[in-house]
Amino acid sequence: MAHFGVVAPAFYSHVSALSALALALVERGHRVSFIQRPDARAYLKDARLGFHAVGSDSHPPGSLTQSLRRAANPGSPLGLRRVIQDMADTTTMLCRELPAAIETLRIDALLADQMEAAGGLVAESLGLPFVSVACALPVNREPGVPLPVMPFDWSASERSLHMFQGSTRVYDWMMTPHRRAIETASRALGIPLRGALHDCLSPLAQIGQTVAAFEFPRKALPAHFTHVGPLRAASLRTPARTDALPEIASDRPFIFASLGTLQGHRFDIFKRVAKACRRLDAQLLLAHCGGLDARQAAALEDLGATWVCAFAPQEAALARADAVVSHGGLNTVMDAVAADTPILALPIAFDQPGVAARIRHAGIGLSASPRFTGTGGIERRLRRLLDEPDFARRCAPLAESVRQAGGSERAADIVEAAFGIHIRGAVQHG
Repeated sequence: MAHFGVVAPAFYSHVSALSALALALVERGHRVSFIQRPDARAYLKDARLGFHAVGSDSHPPGSLTQSLRRAANPGSPLGLRRVIQDMADTTTMLCRELPAAIETLRIDALLADQMEAAGGLVAESLGLPFVSVACALPVNREPGVPLPVMPFDWSASERSLHMFQGSTRVYDWMMTPHRRAIETASRALGIPLRGALHDCLSPLAQIGQTVAAFEFPRKALPAHFTHVGPLRAASLRTPARTDALPEIASDRPFIFASLGTLQGHRFDIFKRVAKACRRLDAQLLLAHCGGLDARQAAALEDLGATWVCAFAPQEAALARADAVVSHGGLNTVMDAVAADTPILALPIAFDQPGVAARIRHAGIGLSASPRFTGTGGIERRLRRLLDEPDFARRCAPLAESVRQAGGSERAADIVEAAFGIHIRGAVQHG
């Protein structure tokens, strides 16, 4: 059996998705160890998954909180620059620390999150086989497809193509600190020069936790890229347990709202959602993921939320909900797709604008600006989701695509098949 190392950004959503794949491999007899800064250990919830801390000097225990705070609310362009520098610093640290960690742990192969270049760079330098996993929207570039972070709707018009190209140039300029970190690491590791995330992907196998029907039309994904749908520990074929939910009246709409782990502190957005649901006479279960205090939670109940909690059984809530209000995080959106639930996306950061654009393209929901859309705008969009049957109708085939995609088990099949050919020739540990 193999020992897999996992290299991923220190974000809960990414570690959660990769943990599902890791557990599928563990259940087949393999070992899996996550390798990251010390604070990331807290994200692992299953004792069967190993963790090896690296970078304590540059990324000491307790330092992740500030990095996450900046990522959740960069504010000004200067703040965004700081987030990009954090990303670059992490890549630099991992490229420096991973080779020794891989040797110490006797790692046979890597599972490398697409959003962390270090996995692919170090694997290439060691001659170690690796599989790339897209826990967010795939970073694979293609002419005519806007970058995942862009809010643009898909179009083949000449104007749109120029806009996509121009936005890519701006993005690449903004990412200069990260590009320099990747270039410096490439030289230090003795591999051909790389410069961006899409340059660091596996030539062996790539896995994405979307389905093709949700994506914009693509023509140039590599043949070894496979959409497997959401990476979840529980099988999608197992019905969600709705008995874990509060008692929900059947004669009024039920709406679930969550802005994820990084954005759960957005009290102002939640206030507008609560007021909108009161106007709709809808029941609202609001999960803030620990981002709000008791006073704020009570205020939201006064404004119209039926139930406010830190964490809710998300799959069960989505299975029961008539609509979901989300930040457009891919984990939540893919769970909503699997549950056949229309989505109102309020995209805030990262690839969330791109996810919202794909929601619109698929016709399974609506989106709105989280900053400029007031209570009335949220109410009108939710009313459309509740009243217009076309949204739910278009959800059904995507939900079926998710059920057929295979999830964590199919991803584990792909990993085993890819490494079954190459694992015996991997790095020899002395």
